[in-house]
Amino acid sequence: MKVRFAAVVTGACAVLALSLVVLSPAGAGPAAAELSIKVQRNALVDGAGRTVRLLGVNRSSFEYACAQGWGMWAGPTDTTAITAMTTWHINAVRLPLNEACWLGLPSVKPQYRAGPYRRAVLAFVQRLHAAGLYVIVDLHWNAPAARRALGQQRQADADHSPAFWRSVATAFRKDPAVLFDLYNEPHGISWRCWRDGCRTSDGWKTAGMQQLVNAVRATGATQPLLAGGVDWANDLSGWLQWRPRDPAGQLAASVHVYDASVCASEPCWDSTIGVVAKQVPVVSGEIGEEDCAHEFIDSYMSWADAHGVSYLAWSWNVWDCSLPGLLDDYDGTPTPFGEGFRDHLAAIR
Repeated sequence: MKVRFAAVVTGACAVLALSLVVLSPAGAGPAAAELSIKVQRNALVDGAGRTVRLLGVNRSSFEYACAQGWGMWAGPTDTTAITAMTTWHINAVRLPLNEACWLGLPSVKPQYRAGPYRRAVLAFVQRLHAAGLYVIVDLHWNAPAARRALGQQRQADADHSPAFWRSVATAFRKDPAVLFDLYNEPHGISWRCWRDGCRTSDGWKTAGMQQLVNAVRATGATQPLLAGGVDWANDLSGWLQWRPRDPAGQLAASVHVYDASVCASEPCWDSTIGVVAKQVPVVSGEIGEEDCAHEFIDSYMSWADAHGVSYLAWSWNVWDCSLPGLLDDYDGTPTPFGEGFRDHLAAIR
């Protein structure tokens, strides 16, 4: 999501060297052990080979609270809060993260970085798995060099993002119920830069999708990898031509679809998203609209249902619905936008 969040709510985020710190792997509980997901041709399948479509929500705040210096996250993340999420018939949660908080960079307050942050993320993922939910771990906010990671850049940065993915992949290496979303919303770059990296006009070097794939696979992690297209992850027109090589054969495409996006109509969905979906799994990592209604997402979800495409709504947070936010409260009371999403999932289950 393009929105830059302000610290409008309060909540409970020493430099570590950029060496890897191996924590206890997430997903150690019995419920997590029953969850498994992988790419098989152009579908995602579970451990029994059954097709899985990820239908869920984003849970924002781990990407911004820690970097802004006022908390680790916003809103409840306990089992009661997760139970409210499951009443919406979801099977997946996308979790946006901040590379500076995970790596323990000095731009983040000590209490919200490195070990404390990683343990909070891992514990939340374990609780989500225990409720039967897959988790997409997403690199959402980042910054090159010593800059503060207070937003998303045009692409992952070569200074820190490969180290982030080496560390994240190591921490989750034994968890078969996670997927890795390599970078949230690439924008303002060419397809060549998207895959191979480049130097930006203001002097810093991006990390291309191939470098991020390599960083994950170097750890031995074999989970599915999501690579979002250009133009805020909305354009998949060059995805098949420029897709990176994955030695594990576990690459999927990610697309973000909003009413204000360039590709916001069925003809475009047919000619771009649908074409990619015939060759690899497509996960709509974010869908939404900014008018507090749900007519647009109703249309897109119906199209996605017919084409085997996964989708996760932005976002399971108590925000103004124009952000867009799904909730009026964390008990699961929906905004008008959220009501449309909730009711659609109930209808197709």
